[in-house]
Amino acid sequence: MARLRLRQGSPHIGGAGRQPFRGRLTALAGILLVAFSAREAVSAVSPLLGPISEDLPLDAVTTGILGMLPTAGFAVMGFLAPPLLRRIQLEHLLLVAILLTTLGQVGRALGWNIPAFLVFTWIAMLGIGMVNVVIPPLLMKYFPDKTGILAALHITLLGASTAVAAQFAIPLSNPYGWRFSIGIWAALSVVAAMPWLIVLAGKRTVARSKTSPANERPSPLTNPIKPWRSSIGWGAALIFAGCSSNTFAALSWLPAVLIDRGMSQETAGSMLALYSILTVPVALIVPLVVVRMPRPLPVAILFVLAFAIGYGGILFAPPGSAVVWVVIAGLGQGAYAFAFTMINKRTRTQSGSGILSGFAQGVGYALASVGPFFFGLLHHPGDGWLPSFGMLGAWLLVLSAGAMMINKPRLLEDAFLVVQPGTKEARN
Repeated sequence: MARLRLRQGSPHIGGAGRQPFRGRLTALAGILLVAFSAREAVSAVSPLLGPISEDLPLDAVTTGILGMLPTAGFAVMGFLAPPLLRRIQLEHLLLVAILLTTLGQVGRALGWNIPAFLVFTWIAMLGIGMVNVVIPPLLMKYFPDKTGILAALHITLLGASTAVAAQFAIPLSNPYGWRFSIGIWAALSVVAAMPWLIVLAGKRTVARSKTSPANERPSPLTNPIKPWRSSIGWGAALIFAGCSSNTFAALSWLPAVLIDRGMSQETAGSMLALYSILTVPVALIVPLVVVRMPRPLPVAILFVLAFAIGYGGILFAPPGSAVVWVVIAGLGQGAYAFAFTMINKRTRTQSGSGILSGFAQGVGYALASVGPFFFGLLHHPGDGWLPSFGMLGAWLLVLSAGAMMINKPRLLEDAFLVVQPGTKEARN
């Protein structure tokens, strides 16, 4: 609680009380709706690779590129976000992100050839990548004393959105076709934009707010924050790299692996939905636990073990028991909730949260983008999937290394403090 009081009193942040209650309530609705609409574009395609290939011939290389587009898009926006955060209000950036996501999903559904399909998929992923970066500082801005519980709700709804699209991909495509099945989710993005339009239209304090990145005055005691010079920055980046390479490889390839082991296409799609929905229970718990632990490394190690045990079962256990191993591997996705929560746990200011979020996700997703791509390339028909899963095992070691680097209880901004002679801080 002392840490939360420090945040509210920080010169960098307007406490929750500075935001009008109605504006905060609308922002909360907007944050939750954005979370629920943010991942359908990622998981709606892999169950439909067969039907899509009937219209657009997707070979192994094209499918690998398709699989790496989410992490590549997230990485690009991670790098672009920090300078944008300094110039543009968070709410405006979020609306741009929603627009990109909507445009990408609609354009992809209309995609007339493979290049068009890939380009519009890329646009949608850029939009989701911007959402990923903007949400942590938005939580810090509107709810500095509730970052743990709201991070839990946000990540829970991310998991739900991923699972919903995977579960309904085949049922929607059977009567209406694959284009309708992957395009209909754009409607949720449109709905998610509504609360933010209301916030910007009816709240003058947002435009004048001293808490927005564009207007935030840097403390005279702080140098520019350079996360690449901190083990916190690199630790967070490696956690995102290790977690995302595993998660997005599964979102892209898990149905293909299970079908190769004898499962039907529709059941494999349901297994992907099950894998995705398992982020819900861990997302509800992990942020609340992590914010209370000075050194939360054991939590990260549990997720590494879950991934590893689940993969072993998927590879070597009888196919009839696949659901057990999918569940265990799915629980490993709690590593994303861990990474997301650590952004605000290891920063004390809105600007610090945005800078760490951009750097960690930019570097992390750039590294992770090779996971889905090489997962497919390492597989040769008839040879099994052991090399592909072995590659994911190496990324689990990366995740573990990042968790160790960020484990020590300290804050990113403190490494860049400069105490001026004659100030109160210097006298103390």
